[in-house]
Amino acid sequence: QGFKDNLHAVFCLAENAVGPRATRPDDIHVLYSGKTVEINNTDAEGRLILADGVAYACKDLGADIILDMATLTGAQGIATGKYHAAVLTNNEEWEKACVKAGRNCGDLVHPLVYCPELHFSEFTSAVADMKNSVADRDNTPSSCAGLFIASHIGFDWPGVWVHVDIAAPVHAGERATGYGVALLLSLFGGASEDPLLNMVSPLGCNGDSPAEDMERDSKRRRLV
Repeated sequence: QGFKDNLHAVFCLAENAVGPRATRPDDIHVLYSGKTVEINNTDAEGRLILADGVAYACKDLGADIILDMATLTGAQGIATGKYHAAVLTNNEEWEKACVKAGRNCGDLVHPLVYCPELHFSEFTSAVADMKNSVADRDNTPSSCAGLFIASHIGFDWPGVWVHVDIAAPVHAGERATGYGVALLLSLFGGASEDPLLNMVSPLGCNGDSPAEDMERDSKRRRLV
């Protein structure tokens, strides 16, 4: 699609099958970030490989913008409904951009509460750095699930982190909707040479000088 920057897609995949090496309650895993996780919910398994994925993007790929997207929580459909994905990010500008990109392309998005100083305590463990599931399921579980992922790059990480929970809008009945493709193209379209993507992108189109004259040394600076 004419992207000029270094763009990586990391697929965090695992077979969720019962076997002799399956995760058990009370297991303690050392994740790729080096942090330890006590397993208190074996159904909260997807976030384990997502945490490894964002840590890999940070440590090995040197990314300055990390966006993870997954059908992470059933609670997302309760929090933002069937038609809006939920977005959680450490950057207010990107939160607004995700909402605008969704409106431009039809893949609708609505923000979740980002407040790690209040919510990350839901994962407190006496024997590890964190548990993998919340203590209180009535305390914004979709937001907390995203914070679990973010904790493996660190809440003080200077880059842009965006989490998009797409559990509900990816399907209509038994059919897949294809949700997410248009959202990513619209959101990052400002870094493309495609004029249509430039037009729908909420980022990178409001510079003081033409795009060809702007500095290319930082994706984050140009896009934001």
